[in-house]
Amino acid sequence: MGTSIATTPSSRAFISDNMAGASPQIAQAVADAAAGQVLPYGNDPFTDSARRRLSGIFEREVDVFPVSTGSAANGLSLAALTPPWGSVLSHPDSHINHDECGAPEFFTNGAKLVGVPGPHSKIDPEALRAAVRRRAGDVHSVQPSAVSISQATESGSVYTLEEIRRLSAIAKDAGLRVHMDGARFANALDHLCATPAEMTWKPASTSCPSAPPRTAR
Repeated sequence: MGTSIATTPSSRAFISDNMAGASPQIAQAVADAAAGQVLPYGNDPFTDSARRRLSGIFEREVDVFPVSTGSAANGLSLAALTPPWGSVLSHPDSHINHDECGAPEFFTNGAKLVGVPGPHSKIDPEALRAAVRRRAGDVHSVQPSAVSISQATESGSVYTLEEIRRLSAIAKDAGLRVHMDGARFANALDHLCATPAEMTWKPASTSCPSAPPRTAR
């Protein structure tokens, strides 16, 4: 039995973006794009346009793989980064651990989510430093393979650019890959006054000197 949520015309529910229908402009754009014929499997002009626009936004060449939901995006991304005998290190309160049921394990064909603690729903660097080495090389244990951070987190806190770089350095020094769950990517960008490039790969050059201080919950 489904669960219904009562809303009024002036109210909005923020449980999930999957709750809302498409705006008329989006629905019309989809209808327009569905007309005629184009090459399949990412060779169409719409995917190419998205690839070029996102490459501009991230200030480097990127590839784009459109999927239907964020859970699918996370599961497929982690599957590309983690072998079935591997583990994904994330905070116990992370989005992939807290809100996506068994999807990450399903898509990775059995890789295990391993919790790494820290205050404010953020991974503690020293705890990660220990976790990336824990039981490495032990054939009886899943092998640390990737680190996933939720940006912003389920509790509303945000990793600073320095925190992201520190965690990424620890992961990469141990040979692990880094995954950023961008469930609230735009909110984190606004909070940090950063660009998408700065929050993922590029040294930061901006700041928010006039912004009021914000305390993580």
